[in-house]
Amino acid sequence: MARSHLTLAALATSAVDDLDVVSTSKFGSPDGNDFDAALLTDRDGRHLIIRVPRNPKAETQQSGDLVALRAISTGVRTRLPFTVSSYVGQTPYKATRAVVYDFVYGNKVRLRDLDAGETGLAASVGAAIAAIHSLPTSFVADAGLPVFASAECLRSAVSLMDRAGATGLVPAPLLGRWEGATEDATMWQFQPTVMNNSLTAESFLAADGAVTGVLGWHGLRVGDPAKDLSWLMGAPVDVADSAFEAYHSVRGSGDRHVRQRAKLYAELEIAKWLLHGTDTRSTEIVDDAVGMLSAIVDSTLGDVVNPIGARPLPTMAVEDVEALLDRTERAV
Repeated sequence: MARSHLTLAALATSAVDDLDVVSTSKFGSPDGNDFDAALLTDRDGRHLIIRVPRNPKAETQQSGDLVALRAISTGVRTRLPFTVSSYVGQTPYKATRAVVYDFVYGNKVRLRDLDAGETGLAASVGAAIAAIHSLPTSFVADAGLPVFASAECLRSAVSLMDRAGATGLVPAPLLGRWEGATEDATMWQFQPTVMNNSLTAESFLAADGAVTGVLGWHGLRVGDPAKDLSWLMGAPVDVADSAFEAYHSVRGSGDRHVRQRAKLYAELEIAKWLLHGTDTRSTEIVDDAVGMLSAIVDSTLGDVVNPIGARPLPTMAVEDVEALLDRTERAV
């Protein structure tokens, strides 16, 4: 059951010394949300957010967020063209805790909100991601947060690919596509960067066509910058083009294969969904994942213009195609 905004306001006064709340209102959707949240206004007109996790997953994310926000110092924040929320206070509540943050202004972005062009929201998003990736990696390491070399990023991708392949549910040409990408050494010659590691369209807040804030820092680490860009593969091509062009205008073109790796990570997200389905023995999730994997094959088979790696998908013999169709029909 959702906690009322009045209850949350009372918790905020316990979390923050001398906080004088003059108004409070519900924040976010009461259903389908991992947190109970309220928007608060204090006597000085300052706006705050209080959040209480509803489940263990949300509690873990909140803990990660706190570590990350404390690591992002004032000096680091001045390098970013948007606002990152600040921790204000916390108080125990039942088996969890309520945490108060400064409010970040802006409207949550949806994928369909992104528009192409040099001055569109997609370009602002691309520039915002580039700013994150341009931060010094030292503050992440100093905070004891994960730091991964490029070889470790590759091993992680291969491990995920192998686990998904072991289910027997990944179409053969798609496995070949992934193997070609992971075997292309030039794709993995990149400099690891600071990364958010959990970006989606809804991670961004925007106003007047520009990014004003980025939410959700629980995955902060040093690793493959392409992971932060992978969600853009679900956008229309012209929107993704605008975001990547803005990204490269900030960071340069040193990482020539970042978009190819982003495409690989986007496809491997479906492999994760498949594994989640097999781990939880959910036929519905497995069927959904198999359908999406088959759709990738349909859209990429013979795509010699934009392969992930240096090699296009292998040409399949007639008997291989028949076997693939037979396996897909059985899986569905």
